Amino acid sequence: MFKSISRRDFMKGMVVGGAALGSAGVLSACGSSSSSSETIDTTEETSSSSESTGEAELTSTVTSAVADMDYYASSEYIYDYVLGDFYDTYMSAFDAETTSERYALMAISEAKLLESGVMLPLYSSGGSYAISRIVPRTTDYANAGSDSDRYHSAVVTTELITADDVQALRDMWDELRGSGTYIDEAKAYLEAAGYEFGDTYATYYTTDPQTYDVLATSKAADSDVIINTYDGLLEYDNEGVQQPALAESYEISDDGLTWTFHIREGVTWVDSQSRTIDDVKADDFVAGFQHMLDAAGGLEWLVEGVIEGVSEYLSGEITDFSQVGVSAPDDYTLVYTLCEPCSYFNTMLGYSCFAPLCRSYYTSMGGKFGAEYDASASDYLYGKSKDSIVYCGPYIISNATATTTFIFTQNETYWNPDSVNVSSIVWYYSDGSDTLGPYNNTISGVYSDASLNTNAVEAATNDGIFDIYAYISTTNTTSYMSFTNVNRQIWHNSNDENAMVSPKDEEQQATAYEALLNQHFRMAINYAWDRGSYLAQTKGEALKYASMRNTYTPGDFVYLLEDTTVDINGTATTFPEGTFYGEILQAQLDADGSDIIAWDGTSTDLFDGWYNVDAAVEQMDLAVEELAAMGITVDADNPVYIDIPYPNTSETRSNMYNAMKQSIEGALDSRVIVNLVGGTQDEWYYTGYNVDIGSESNYDLYDLSGWGPDYVDPSTYLDTMLPEGSGYMTKCLGLW
Repeated sequence: MFKSISRRDFMKGMVVGGAALGSAGVLSACGSSSSSSETIDTTEETSSSSESTGEAELTSTVTSAVADMDYYASSEYIYDYVLGDFYDTYMSAFDAETTSERYALMAISEAKLLESGVMLPLYSSGGSYAISRIVPRTTDYANAGSDSDRYHSAVVTTELITADDVQALRDMWDELRGSGTYIDEAKAYLEAAGYEFGDTYATYYTTDPQTYDVLATSKAADSDVIINTYDGLLEYDNEGVQQPALAESYEISDDGLTWTFHIREGVTWVDSQSRTIDDVKADDFVAGFQHMLDAAGGLEWLVEGVIEGVSEYLSGEITDFSQVGVSAPDDYTLVYTLCEPCSYFNTMLGYSCFAPLCRSYYTSMGGKFGAEYDASASDYLYGKSKDSIVYCGPYIISNATATTTFIFTQNETYWNPDSVNVSSIVWYYSDGSDTLGPYNNTISGVYSDASLNTNAVEAATNDGIFDIYAYISTTNTTSYMSFTNVNRQIWHNSNDENAMVSPKDEEQQATAYEALLNQHFRMAINYAWDRGSYLAQTKGEALKYASMRNTYTPGDFVYLLEDTTVDINGTATTFPEGTFYGEILQAQLDADGSDIIAWDGTSTDLFDGWYNVDAAVEQMDLAVEELAAMGITVDADNPVYIDIPYPNTSETRSNMYNAMKQSIEGALDSRVIVNLVGGTQDEWYYTGYNVDIGSESNYDLYDLSGWGPDYVDPSTYLDTMLPEGSGYMTKCLGLW
């Protein structure tokens, strides 16, 4: 297995898992094939190229250099080339003396990330017309982690809630937030208005889970299914207040390094038949943490550099798990030992990397720990189905039929039954082909709620529903992005060579590879993409900016806690206490002369700060000039062909991608041709979302993935772009 490297070890320049930081800040690498024993020194070659002829020859040098490298070595080389500025500025943030200085330096580094052109922010969740029977703000409310996907506290009415009542309830929540009284007051308001309450929350889903082991996956499609079946140590309630869950209380040592949790007694694990298996104990959190590290399902990098001994355990430097900073001195005491004080550690506890694992049940299902862990073993059954996990949360999965239905029924042994407002949750599968399906099923009472696409808005208007019940859903902190594959290795799906096949010939593939290594070309694409037209196809013209986002980290995610001075392009710049992250990010963009408008003075959302045809043409002209210096002609007769996959079974999605195609080709005078590579929804997912390594990413541009924060610090977003496989989202760039 290719081991990941923590940011802490990069900062120290240590050799971990086969890579180190070179003397000039350039990655020196050891690959995984026969050439892995050779260190590839890129420093001299890169600097001499940039001194003589600049970007064009440097791109040629990169292409020729990686031609003889194995995949991992080429990933390191290309990462340093396209994201070196981001990486260097990001690493400086971890030398900051204060939290505010770290926030400011992270904002500066995100500006470099956006300027690299490897990603284009698209939208957040929400910002659509919707109709609903779900009472607003009655599910868990959290800006980070997975608690917002817990539904046990949801209040459901038997009829649709009017838009006026939705707004009144939102206003009530704003007034009562933090009081612990909102749900009772909301119920009283609705009862007085004549509403009655139901006991089932029904909705739809679009892809089946690939595992039921919440500790072995970082995919939302997996964890969303499992999150309602277990409890964590703490849980954000519906008013955004973190409450005791399986931990009744905790203390933090004076030096901030030791967090001691006192586990609730009397909580039991049950199987899918509601049979008692064992008591929940502190050791279950120790077992869960070790299994999470062993499984390496994409959660482990979140705790590298946070929990003592994690990096060393992952690298194999230590094999004795007792040397990792997670221990259970007795059945109901759990201790985490941190590498250094972490102001946001408690906000991490709502994510699945801190989930418990019933050790006795896990081992009975063939599970092992450490070097003996082998999920491919014939006797390893854990997490294969709903019947091979155990439950300590509010629900048990009573039915799981692939591409059909999931049914969650109330766990009768749940320790906190008073918090459960719906006795069952039902999910119905939708492949997206019926654009009116969610609307019709909500009107008929099958679903509890639905977002309204353009077809549904028209239907709701014709049915007399829209003006009474339609409201605009709130956005959240999840950021969906378009990613550029800068190291493409495959031109069909990795699981099916006949699926999502690129129409490009070898010459077109080679030209696109060269072009996508060119920063000006990438920025030309990003500036040419009319995201408003793209989003209007699903949200309607009136709401095309309602969910639009212009950054990876939302601009108001954090703010400075004190006056802070940082260097911006050689100028000491002071930002006052209360300055939002997005304002600092924009200051760096402005200093660099970028055309990106990421912050409009109040937000990074609800406007288009990227679409700029003049900037697109300027960047394209520069790219054409540099590619010409390499002997590559790009014009309307010799365009660059770019593949983007999409589900052609969805009318709405088809319209979105055709709008994107028209804006890019039109802005760039047909010097770029967008190949829309169609397939089923499942095939679309396997172009990128359902693959675990960048070499299996089958696209040039891709917009299916996004990232939601796991804790309240900008690093929860930016860490996903760390090299060596430590950054989870670098696979979307075709790296690692």
